[in-house]
Amino acid sequence: MWLIFKKEFMELVRDRKTLIFMIALPVLVFPLLIGGTIFFTSNALEDAENKVLKYAVIGNANVADINSALSEDGSMLERVTLTAEQDYVAMIQADELDFVLEVPTPFNSEVLESGQLAINLYFNDAGLNKVYQRVSAILTPLSEEYQLQAFRALGLSESQQQAIVTPMLINRENVADNREVWGERIGAMLPYFLFFLCLQGAMAPASDMGAGEKERGTLETLLISPMPRYKLVLGKFFAISLSGVIAALVTVSSMALWTVIISQGLAVGFIVELLSSIGVLDFVLVFLMLVPVVAVFASLLLSLSIYARSFKEAQSYMGGLVMVMIFPIILAMMPGIELKGVWVWVPLTNVALAMKELVKGTMDYVALLGIFGSTALIAGILLAFSVHWFNREKVLFR
Repeated sequence: MWLIFKKEFMELVRDRKTLIFMIALPVLVFPLLIGGTIFFTSNALEDAENKVLKYAVIGNANVADINSALSEDGSMLERVTLTAEQDYVAMIQADELDFVLEVPTPFNSEVLESGQLAINLYFNDAGLNKVYQRVSAILTPLSEEYQLQAFRALGLSESQQQAIVTPMLINRENVADNREVWGERIGAMLPYFLFFLCLQGAMAPASDMGAGEKERGTLETLLISPMPRYKLVLGKFFAISLSGVIAALVTVSSMALWTVIISQGLAVGFIVELLSSIGVLDFVLVFLMLVPVVAVFASLLLSLSIYARSFKEAQSYMGGLVMVMIFPIILAMMPGIELKGVWVWVPLTNVALAMKELVKGTMDYVALLGIFGSTALIAGILLAFSVHWFNREKVLFR
């Protein structure tokens, strides 16, 4: 068994493609995904914030207060005069205009006399833009000034004004600390990256040890050796599992390292605070929980690989396995599903829930017994199925 393990692992180490999935992919993918997302999102938001907006005012277009408010931000706004024949809705859809303000006629700033003033803002909100936010930022101070004028006309004190604007004030007192708040948001995505990269780390060697052996014609040589079939399976299983465990270890280390680097470079203090609040034990438990998960993946991948007629067919089967892996992670993200009761025993979903609880700092460590037990049981059943598969000539020589 250990000779098979040594042989298979040495072949993995010599294979450049396997090293990419085991080491390069976990180290590079995480920073590229996070850093790329932050970079492009920041650039898009900055472009939307600094874009010179073309606009027009229709209806009562000569309201001095509105024109004055818009002209104060004149360097970022460009006014266009429309004729009666021009279709401003079509112009907005064609990107010839960014927004149009329709001002009511008549327009009376004495809101106690005129009532509420309704100004219609036409813009295209299908893409990433900040038209509504920027126009609101310009007109909101004007609306507040009209409000103060009405309060002064009514002779209301400041406390009476506040009571009218907000008759009942609800003060939010969140008893959860920052780690729990941000852990709930970030921790739910952690299993997605970890499971995916561990699966990718085990997929390449699994394809080669089953379907690859068939294509090269070396499987028959192994089968005629005096070694029992189950030892042959265990040797391949441990090699695939080690590949996935290395990918898991590199992934966890890479995520911790690059998150600190990215957050410090972008001055995202809450991420540094969150990581500093997570203890070493929690990081170790995250890694240890990935070990039985990798065993599940390794057993299942080995069975699919030995069933496939060719390397290409094995890759197609394993591609579908990614969709199966996503389902338990989605379950863990659904509201109302917590690491309690029956969910402690649901394989993969319980690990995803536990990772979120570890990041939040609310982990019930007693539940680890059920998590490790159920996941190890599934891995053992799948491994036994792989041994059964290897004992069937119809499967080996399809």
